[in-house]
Amino acid sequence: MAATPASDSTALDADPAFALHRGGKIEIRSTVPVRDADDLSLAYTPGVARVCSGIADDPALAADYTWVSRVVAVVSDGTAVLGLGDIGPSAAMPVMEGKALLFKEFANVDAVPLCLDCTDVDALVETVTRLAPSFGGINLEDISAPRCFEVEQRLRDALDIPVFHDDQHGTAIVVLAALKNAARLTGRTLGDLRAVVAGAGASGVAVTRILLEAGIGDIAVSDSKGLIYDGRDGLNPVKQALARDTNKAGHTGSTEEALAGADVFVGLSGSTVSEEAIASMAPGSIVFALSNPTPEVHPDVAARHATVVATGRSDFPNQINNVLAFPGVFRGALDVRAGSITENMKVAAADALAGVVGDDLSATYVIPSPFDERVAPAVIAAVAAQARADGVARL
Repeated sequence: MAATPASDSTALDADPAFALHRGGKIEIRSTVPVRDADDLSLAYTPGVARVCSGIADDPALAADYTWVSRVVAVVSDGTAVLGLGDIGPSAAMPVMEGKALLFKEFANVDAVPLCLDCTDVDALVETVTRLAPSFGGINLEDISAPRCFEVEQRLRDALDIPVFHDDQHGTAIVVLAALKNAARLTGRTLGDLRAVVAGAGASGVAVTRILLEAGIGDIAVSDSKGLIYDGRDGLNPVKQALARDTNKAGHTGSTEEALAGADVFVGLSGSTVSEEAIASMAPGSIVFALSNPTPEVHPDVAARHATVVATGRSDFPNQINNVLAFPGVFRGALDVRAGSITENMKVAAADALAGVVGDDLSATYVIPSPFDERVAPAVIAAVAAQARADGVARL
């Protein structure tokens, strides 16, 4: 789309997406009244000075007497935005505003979008670390792989608040929940399943890791050069770790070759998979074709052969949508002032999500809708309880 001069930008409002975004999607509102001089003297000077002095003497008081303990920073450098790629921080802002909107709408979590004009790992880590005292949690968003792994790990090591890369872990939580229910529907457990994951980026790695944590029978991962296996040349450190921990059957070659006899396909690659490859999977197969807007295989085609089909799209059943996870995960963590989000907390969130489906389980309903009002309370409660069990809760 050609650039439109600011003076003519109203012409863009003929598009309802532009019209909705005019002026942004979020705002900050006050929580206390300022009706007269007495209110002003308490909310600001001189009353505020007493609160500042109290926090200076005991920094832990900031959690009770500021918004810090209940607000999340949504941080991106704009290098991996949706399916658009590296479009920069300014162009990433509508997505980060949208993320903040979803935090508020689905779990009543206040969030501030921060798009940073730096892409160097050291600069990102330093910038977020310096900003962290203003927030109770950090949600990393749309930072390209493999940089995102190092950024998240270093921030987790440096900070005593939850740090969560939603592109990784939000996707992983929802995939695990849906896969548990799909396995239950087909009379199996995760330990009975052999899975193939197409894509070794942020979401592919995190999905693989959480499935390993949950006890998947075997899992192989592929990238643009084919299956990842121990001894393959040219693997970066993240993929080398995957090679050590996955593909126990020793598959080599392509994604499609590995699908022969497999129980599960999880697509997170933007590539395509043929109908023949889906047809070669084991009876009762499960296909999660999650690339957006174009799944690796069309869900109607996959449904000719698979028992359960899921996508990342809202116009087909079984949408794998991160909004099912991240608002409740953060709200649960913030409610108990957790110092981190543990692997157990992520698995607990997935179990809670799967449990919402309950006895209504069917081939077209293995994961609840984001608009199911039971979702957020279930995830919040499970994450908070697991944080206490893991010893990372302060309340």
